Formats: sequence, structure tokens, C-alpha cells
Amino acid sequence: MIFFTDKTIFIVDDSDTNLKKAREALKDNYRVMTLPSAVKMFALLEKVKPDLILLDIEMPEMDGFEALTQLKGNAAQANIPVVFLTSMSDPAVEARGFELGVIDFITKPFSAPVLLNRIKTHLDIDELIKERTEQLLQKTIQLENLQGAIIFSFADMVENRDSTTGGHIERTTKYIEILTNAMIERGIYVSELTALDIELMISSARLHDLGKICISDMILNKPGKLTDEEFTLMKTHTTEGERVINDIALRTVNIDYLQNAMLFAGYHHERWDGRGYPRGLTGTEIPLQGRIMAFADVYDALISPRPYKDPYTGEESVKIIMEGSGTQFDPVIADVFYDVRERFFEVLPPGK
Repeated sequence: MIFFTDKTIFIVDDSDTNLKKAREALKDNYRVMTLPSAVKMFALLEKVKPDLILLDIEMPEMDGFEALTQLKGNAAQANIPVVFLTSMSDPAVEARGFELGVIDFITKPFSAPVLLNRIKTHLDIDELIKERTEQLLQKTIQLENLQGAIIFSFADMVENRDSTTGGHIERTTKYIEILTNAMIERGIYVSELTALDIELMISSARLHDLGKICISDMILNKPGKLTDEEFTLMKTHTTEGERVINDIALRTVNIDYLQNAMLFAGYHHERWDGRGYPRGLTGTEIPLQGRIMAFADVYDALISPRPYKDPYTGEESVKIIMEGSGTQFDPVIADVFYDVRERFFEVLPPGK
């Protein structure tokens, strides 16, 4: 059986006879590299990544088990299929090999046809797995992109219903990015932040007002001050946002994104002193996402025109927020906010 592929095979054995025999069996079909020791194999692996390794178990310096353990411990090499060459017939040896990640054993002395067929089978299986994995990855990416597009459309739909908050979603997302990165640079709440996918968290902030989809247009676009009853209904956009996002999470795969979004939606109106809504939490009882969003949301509301008020300047808005440090806002984050206030000003320059 003669065919040729661009597959590369390492044969690692301390016996010249075995190396020559294996090379003769495979050379007409594959690129073959013979190596007399595992040490030399690792040296070559720095330059060449094979498609399969035939690895002798009993070798001086480093035996096959040690070599296999080292291979599987290296992320760049762990997925290379390894077949053990051995003259031993011992169930304990086989069990240990499979436990460490070997895909097969070929007993020495081996015949050329058997070796060739076993290698071809394993390479065909490996190629099929890679193709199916890539197909699954592409489908997952397409599904996540579709879900993301639908979710962003929800956020845009909410913003378009609210005639007073044009551009609010993108601006607050940018403020979150500025503030979060500054916190990381300064080591503020670093243990909480390092546990998060920051890019994912920042993107999920777009959904913080999603609950407004459940608020009537009469309340959402009322030109004057809300009555107490209307304000009570408006406050439900926090818990309604959580509910809507949770419903989406039950039907999707991007759970981390939506968990962050639920925290932004449900807690961005809580206050450090416990006088916020919907739960009246205090201090660090408020999830970090809610405490960060409070700065972005209030700052954007202050600098934006409303039917009932003129916009504040950036400097005036910062002054108001800093006066609320320790009461409305997390005082630790407030210090970071003050440090990066100039970058907030750049997001929406005066007069825009």
C-alpha cells in the first residue's frame, strides 16, 4: 500500500535496528524523523511539531513514561498523538500508558504492514477529530455571534424607545472600560476583577437598562418629573432586566456574559449607604458590576440634556459624584474615577 501525505512522524527508539525498520515501513508514505532518545526528541520539538510520535518505553536517560508525561504537560505539545513501541506485554504497563494519554501500543518486533496500517488509522482518526472540532467551533462562534446580535438589538430597541437617552449605551460602556482598566492598573478590587473576563464584562454592560423594555412609553418618555407611583414602576426596570436576561440565559450558551449583564442590570441603582434600589444593599454587599456602573450611569445622566434639566458640564458632574463618595458611591472607586475624569470628558466633549 503506497500513498503519501504531508504528515510528519517522529520515531523515538534507542535501537538502531528498530529505527531503521520503522523508517523503512513508513518512509514511502510519510515524512519520517528518527531519534535515538527522548532528550533529542524534545530538542527537535522546539523546531518541528510532528503529527504523531512513535515512542519506545524502555530507553536510557528518559524512558517513554517520563517523556509522555512531559509532552502532556506542555500545552503546545499535549495534543500530539503518541503510540508506544514496546516489547513488554504487561496489563499494568498498558494501564499506566493509557492513563498518561498514549493512544495505542505496538508490540516489538512489529511487521511493516501492521505498523503502517495502525499509523494510518490513528492519523485518519486524528484528522477527523480535528475537522469535527473545527466545525463545532465555527458553529459555536456563529451561534454566539447571532445571540450577541440579538441581545445588542434588544439593547438598541430599549434605547430607541427612550427619547431622552440617545447614545447612552455606548457611552456608559466606554466609561466602564475606562474605569475598569484604571482599577486594574491601580490594583483596586484586583481579586474580584482578575476572576472575570474583563472584555466580556465590559461588553455586557450594554444590557444594564434592558429592563426598560417592560416600562410603558408614557413613563419612559414623560417630559416632566415622575410621580411617586410612576417612579415606583420605573424602578422595576432593574428587577425586570434581571428577569429578561435570566430568561435569555436559560436558552443560550454564553452564560458568563449574561451573568455579568444581570449584575449590571439588577444593581446599578444600589447605593453605598443602603438607600438605593431594588434591594437596599450596602457597601460591598453590592456586586462590583453594580458599583462600577453607578458611576457610568450617573455621570452620563448628569452630562446629558433632559426635558426637565440642562446638561451639567463634565467638571460639575465630577464634583456632584465626588460629593456622593461614601454615600451614593463606593469611595475606593470614586478615587479612581476622579483620577481618570479627563478621559471621561473625552467620550462626550463639551457641546456635543
